[in-house]
Amino acid sequence: MMVISPCPRPGVGRRARAAVPLLAVVLAACSAGGSGATPAGATGPGATSTLRPSPSPNVTDTRSGPGYLVPGSDPSVLPGPILIADEGNNRAVVIDPTGHVIWQFPRPGDLPAGETFQVPDDTFYSADHKTIIATEEENAVVSLIDVASRTITYRYGQPGVPGSGPNRLSNPDDALMLPDGSILTADIKNCRILRIAPGTHVPAHIYGTTGVCRHHPPTTFGSPNGVFPLRDGNLLVTEINGDWVDEMTLGGSVLWSGHPPQVAYPSDTNEVAPGKYLTVDYSTPGQILIFDRNGRTLWRYRPTGTAALDHPSLALPLPNGDVLATDDRNDRVIVVDPRTNQVVWQYGHKGVPGSNPGYLNGPDGADLSDSASLLARFATALATAVATAPLKTTP
Repeated sequence: MMVISPCPRPGVGRRARAAVPLLAVVLAACSAGGSGATPAGATGPGATSTLRPSPSPNVTDTRSGPGYLVPGSDPSVLPGPILIADEGNNRAVVIDPTGHVIWQFPRPGDLPAGETFQVPDDTFYSADHKTIIATEEENAVVSLIDVASRTITYRYGQPGVPGSGPNRLSNPDDALMLPDGSILTADIKNCRILRIAPGTHVPAHIYGTTGVCRHHPPTTFGSPNGVFPLRDGNLLVTEINGDWVDEMTLGGSVLWSGHPPQVAYPSDTNEVAPGKYLTVDYSTPGQILIFDRNGRTLWRYRPTGTAALDHPSLALPLPNGDVLATDDRNDRVIVVDPRTNQVVWQYGHKGVPGSNPGYLNGPDGADLSDSASLLARFATALATAVATAPLKTTP
């Protein structure tokens, strides 16, 4: 995650760092607290980072070696393996709930001579899980990786050469593959969102105005760092400048804009339930937040002291009501239980980067597996949206 000033000059963007079924228990509790209520202990000293005891003595014994998970982690909180963009290690890894690496790209020999895979900041599955789409943000390129063969099958952008013309990007973020095969990505420093037809290298649709970095969607966007699907088939855009989120149709019409409350650097806002949204604050101390479109806080996790988050860039809701988050500069991926405000699962050693089993180095993005993955959950709604806003498949 690249740090930039709060109000970049036109053309100087900044980067930041995806939703699963309803957090029913949390949201019901928040509603009971009244408008704008924040559950007791959700911030400050009450928001601890202590792992809760495992429900049975067998849970932590599932680790096959020292350091795969932080002791006390409960593998049952995850619905399946998770895909992690391990940016500082220049790799994408799939970790099972017990902390084993079960897939990695690249392995030695996966990349042909002259090909690179550098600083992947986000990785997401296609809806059929056959492809991983990776944004190599500071390498100015988006790559498609075939999961079975571990090969890069397509790239948009020139690695290491940022720009704004055809086949050029400048700090692309959070690329997704839509049901028609087109690629949707936030292009942060160019202050625009691109939709690219399959196999082509000229944008088929540009949302915003290249190089104009201010909030006035859909004409201009203020350094957008995320564009994620909603269950109504629309898209949720996060703009860093001014702390904005916008609901936009695939055709480019903006339905509403709002502010995540008390967030300095919003990142990767996504939907928890209709009208309920999850975002993170890419700051230190960082925070994870659920809010509504009226700007009311429904839940906030902002521990301080030794438990503080350090530039978290992405949070995803889990089917059981917990929240998965990347804690980038703490070199770990965690699961937080909003009912207790405790970390209940952790892969990576806090503040200790590494590449051996049990270690990460600046993890910047994550996705869930199978039906819980970001695009699989919204595949039907996105297919309907694509049908109403089709693109040509030739340049």
